[in-house]
Amino acid sequence: MIPETISETVTTHDAPKPEAPSRSREWKAFWHNPLAVAGVVGLSFLVLFSFLGPVLYPVQINNPNLLATLHAPNAHFPLGTDSLGRSELARMMVGGQLSLEVGFAAAFMATLLGVVYGLVSGMAGKWLDVILMRIVDIFIAIPGLFLLLFVDTVFRPNALLLVVVIGSLSWFGVARLVRSEVLSLKRRDYVEAARALGASNWRIMFKELLPNVMGVVVVNATFQVADAILTVAALSFLGLGLPPPMPNWGEMLSSSMSYMFQNAWWLIYPPGVAILIVELSVNFLGDALRQAFDPRLRKA
Repeated sequence: MIPETISETVTTHDAPKPEAPSRSREWKAFWHNPLAVAGVVGLSFLVLFSFLGPVLYPVQINNPNLLATLHAPNAHFPLGTDSLGRSELARMMVGGQLSLEVGFAAAFMATLLGVVYGLVSGMAGKWLDVILMRIVDIFIAIPGLFLLLFVDTVFRPNALLLVVVIGSLSWFGVARLVRSEVLSLKRRDYVEAARALGASNWRIMFKELLPNVMGVVVVNATFQVADAILTVAALSFLGLGLPPPMPNWGEMLSSSMSYMFQNAWWLIYPPGVAILIVELSVNFLGDALRQAFDPRLRKA
């Protein structure tokens, strides 16, 4: 027969009712943080600009118009045209779709891999934990740029390939973070009580430990998004991204460098500012989430 004290312990930690008011206060603190508001506004603007913009401004991006090359912004072309006479505003919108989709998808993949790997490593302990962490150390020691160059040489880049490659190179830090959290949580009373009741390691990992590490995981995921979007832009800037004619902000910024001394400022500033806004917005969200949910940073 199960002792009542153990049963009460498990019930308490399985459905922590006292946590609800605390979570409410944390979310209230999050929305009262100016960084959170700035991040939400900036990211929402770019999402609407990239996905709703082409509906309101339906201009073909791959139809050259040699009679309108390098036109400065005017009523017909609000952001001017490039060297082939294509609308820079339309290319900015479509390029934003690719940058945001690849960035968020790669961050999701990296977070998923890192969470599962970190849970298994931290829960396993002993020699298996040591082996799994040494594998992570080996992958971290390999320069990611070399792998990206290899993939670009062997395969024809596409959006799915970029997601897989960037996600596969970005989960190591997440795994280490989750593993350290699991090591500190798996000795807690509610975990010991669940184990005493016969819960399997898989149930303990996904029912007891995972909900308690999601706070740090969500915060880290925002920085993963920022890193992934910046990586896509950097690869395209170096000529390792998606081949033309599909635009993205990094490729547009790279191609505009040829016109730096021709006073074609409308080719340089818009993609650069878009990358800056998305990076700042996502990092603002990450900082605001950390300040709201990390008890070490939360104000009394």
